[in-house]
Amino acid sequence: APVFLNGELDDEFVFRIPRDAYTLAGFRRWVLSDEFPEKQPVMFRKGEIFLYMPKEDVFIHAAVKTPTAIKLGGLFDELDLGDFYINGVLVTNVEADWSGNPDMVGILWESLESGKVRYVTNKKDRAVEIEGSPDWLLEIVSNSSVKKDKRDLRQTYHQAGVSEYWLIDARGEEIDFQILHWRKAGYVAAPRKDDWQRSRIFGRSFQLTRSRDRRGGWRYALTVKPE
Repeated sequence: APVFLNGELDDEFVFRIPRDAYTLAGFRRWVLSDEFPEKQPVMFRKGEIFLYMPKEDVFIHAAVKTPTAIKLGGLFDELDLGDFYINGVLVTNVEADWSGNPDMVGILWESLESGKVRYVTNKKDRAVEIEGSPDWLLEIVSNSSVKKDKRDLRQTYHQAGVSEYWLIDARGEEIDFQILHWRKAGYVAAPRKDDWQRSRIFGRSFQLTRSRDRRGGWRYALTVKPE
């Protein structure tokens, strides 16, 4: 079975992967074991393992992620929606045969209370994984993740039953910001009204903009439309 580095096959990259890691159950055992490198972005999808060595452009990835996470994390708390996390959390959905580290994750209280989503703990009683169908996921596109974020994960998150998928691509002349709603046949983009998009999870409309700072770099702002 192949090992992929940033989405491309790399014959020279050396990384010890157990033979049984190419099943979802084996992958989960490996990733949650002490043998797995800490903070290593990784994804399992339908029998393939993807190891990501990010060389992210600060101004089109980290600069987008930071203010967006601050705004949405605060809104999750303000509205008392549930749990909100940024990258590093392992999320697994058995039905979609997938396990990975989304850029951001949102879980509503009712999903936790109903058992739609649960926390998996290890032998030390530490929560190490989220299993089930999160209500909301967000990915920020980088040069090495275009196919993964825009095609592969869009299909996978839909199969996993993720109600709302946010996709941000700030690499071009204009920001491509999409709020995608789950439908039986696939995700459908939220209608735009004066460049505002409505989120069903947050019950609010959003707009993502950017402007140049005094240095000439980009500053991003996620704005919530007043109700």
